[in-house]
Amino acid sequence: MSAHPKRRTFHMIGNAHIDPVWLWQWPEGYQEVRATFQSAIDRMEEYPDFVFTCDSSVFFEWVEESDAELFERICARIAEGRWQVVGGWWVEPDCNIPSGESFVRQALYGQRYLHERFGITATTGANIDSFGHNASIPQILRKSGMDTYVFLRPGPREKELESPLFWWEAPDGSRVLAYRIPHEYCAPKEDLGEHVEKAIASLPPERDELAVFYGVGNHGGGPTRANLESIAELNGRAGPRLELSSLRRFFDAVLADGDVPTLAGELQHHSPGCYTTHSGVKQWNRRAENLLQRAEKWCAIADVLGAAQYPLEELTKAWKLLLFNQFHDTIAGTSIEPAYEDARDQLGHASSLASLAFNRAVQSIARQIDVEPEEDMRPVVVFNPHPWRLRTDVELEYTWLRTQGHHVVDDAGENVPMQMTRPLTTMSSLRGRLVFPVDVPPLGYRVYRVRRGVVQGEPLAATEATLENEHLLLELDPATGRMARLVLKATGVDLAAPDKPHAVVVDDVSDTWGHDVRRYDAEVGEFECTRVRLLETGPVRSMLRVESRFGSSTLREDYVLSADAGHVDVHVALDWHEQLKLLKLRYPTNVAAERATYEIPYAHLDRAANGDEEPGQSWADVSADGRGLTVLNDAKYGYDARGGDIGISAVRSPVWAWHSPRELEPEGDFEYMDQGRQQFRIRLVPHAGDWREAGVVRLAAELNQPAFGLIETYHAGPLAQQTSFLADGEGDVVVTVLKRSEDDDALVVRGYESAGRAARASIQLHLLNRIFEADFAPHEIKTFRVQRDPDQPVVEVDLLEW
Repeated sequence: MSAHPKRRTFHMIGNAHIDPVWLWQWPEGYQEVRATFQSAIDRMEEYPDFVFTCDSSVFFEWVEESDAELFERICARIAEGRWQVVGGWWVEPDCNIPSGESFVRQALYGQRYLHERFGITATTGANIDSFGHNASIPQILRKSGMDTYVFLRPGPREKELESPLFWWEAPDGSRVLAYRIPHEYCAPKEDLGEHVEKAIASLPPERDELAVFYGVGNHGGGPTRANLESIAELNGRAGPRLELSSLRRFFDAVLADGDVPTLAGELQHHSPGCYTTHSGVKQWNRRAENLLQRAEKWCAIADVLGAAQYPLEELTKAWKLLLFNQFHDTIAGTSIEPAYEDARDQLGHASSLASLAFNRAVQSIARQIDVEPEEDMRPVVVFNPHPWRLRTDVELEYTWLRTQGHHVVDDAGENVPMQMTRPLTTMSSLRGRLVFPVDVPPLGYRVYRVRRGVVQGEPLAATEATLENEHLLLELDPATGRMARLVLKATGVDLAAPDKPHAVVVDDVSDTWGHDVRRYDAEVGEFECTRVRLLETGPVRSMLRVESRFGSSTLREDYVLSADAGHVDVHVALDWHEQLKLLKLRYPTNVAAERATYEIPYAHLDRAANGDEEPGQSWADVSADGRGLTVLNDAKYGYDARGGDIGISAVRSPVWAWHSPRELEPEGDFEYMDQGRQQFRIRLVPHAGDWREAGVVRLAAELNQPAFGLIETYHAGPLAQQTSFLADGEGDVVVTVLKRSEDDDALVVRGYESAGRAARASIQLHLLNRIFEADFAPHEIKTFRVQRDPDQPVVEVDLLEW
């Protein structure tokens, strides 16, 4: 920095922020992209110095498939350098809700598209309108070819920064040079004088080079003739020089300036209601993410075994549909209601493609398993989607299970406990449903057999209000439905805090985004328990049902304790009919915690347990004094922690696409969100020590990607009755991805260090008879390319597989 011996320079970044979905549906956004890009090309013809900047690779794909002439002109301008591509991701997603792997795929497909079509990759990440930014983003950017980042939110009122220009550092130590856009990314279509003045007023006076965004946006548009004439006119006045520029030029100019502060961690909070708004799209997203990762693993295995060809094109299409619907106004729940019919269909299509590919793979593999003939027997092949040993319960139905009684044995013929449970149909004379525990090798399968004849087992200890096994004791209060006791038997510690409420209803008069909200604590009541009863008990598991009511809404919670489980699963069925309210499912403990830990994309983060609403992935934990509780789920993203009390935001019901400062008329005719029935699962993991000792990262993965049981028949085949294809060693490094390479038939393996401490992983890829080791720094993500030829080395690659 200098004392301004020269005129200050403001790099004017001509852009058109385009929401492909928001107050309109995606076909309108599709057309607006084409119109905006045509306008940018026209301005380049008229103003030789004009530079246009845009992001979102999907926009280029839309133009390529609908307007070949315009696409060719864009290609020429990119080659010339006047059309600057930033972002490098498929869209501008919400930067809290998608999984770590989804962020990797935003870069994988976004950057590869740019490279294939234009011979470039973006070097600046851009999420200028997203509602907060998770702490892992700098690492993902760095490992996909980007060294800089621009954003707008959180703004100065929401997060004070030492400087708008700073080094942003991820938990693993990766960092990018980040810049918070001053004032706004959009500008009026006429004179820019006031817009520039407001931007300058919000910037530090001591810096010589800064950037200002301009151009009509949200519904596209881009820089206008009036904008460009205004810049020329303003340049003739005293004051800073306004240069038609690019973000690369701006960052290159300031990179040499060593006096830049460092900020480690996340960039939060903006609009915390978005963590919860529209339960449906968030659950569809979580489901599609897990179905796709599961499908890739088993498709890769089937391909190597020669059982089924890897469906690269189908899976790529499915990922791109998922990534598009992670656009921030879609997945955050802030778009108009009809937009979610589109999202439902597209995410459903992605899930269907993943499910079809998975089914084809596992059916082809199962057909190759050698299963000897046996009268009155039905084999069941249980597939484990995780590269660690999986011990869990599996449920399945079949037509003849209701007759003559049955029992289960494993592949060695040893009896396995079995219990009949309620079938999905009321025609129970035709269909039966059973549940039994399995123990399946890492990313592998195991054959079990259902045989005729009853084998009695000892039921678990259970009463009308208690569940108990050798690890845990859970007692529910029949009057309140709250946890009266939650005892970890290994230590004798009771974690419950029965004097604190559980299903809490909060007054929520904030808009769809939850603007200006820090916490949801205006409690107006608690669901009233109407019944607690023992629903099921046997040698495999016991189940208590709690039924409760508030206003016009009902809540059903089935607490399930399995024979050998160190956790309690809660199957939640909510029928919600409240308006301008939020439901918090609270799990209070007597733990005196000052901090809480949350899973974030491919990492975890500690935050103050002060009641603020926080984004998280599938779990949150409170621990202190050698004990704690982790709460996991398969559909939700909004949390808070008040000391040792964890709350999950289950549902909120604002008006659709309602943005403050608009006020709702008392007698207005409005549609409220999230009305009706939804189901999801919660897992309660009491533990000694902290969450690391309880293995919650893997337990959360198992909840979201459960085992799959396939009823088979007997047949000869080359495969054994139990096999492991990939094992990650069950240490701190968790392997999350096995897929085929984007370029050839090599396999790609990806894992991350999950505990926040350096680790060495031994990865056993039995599928290719290969074992390799790698060192991981705390929180580090690593990707490996493994050739099928054993003479070729295993190579670490970046997130783009290069």
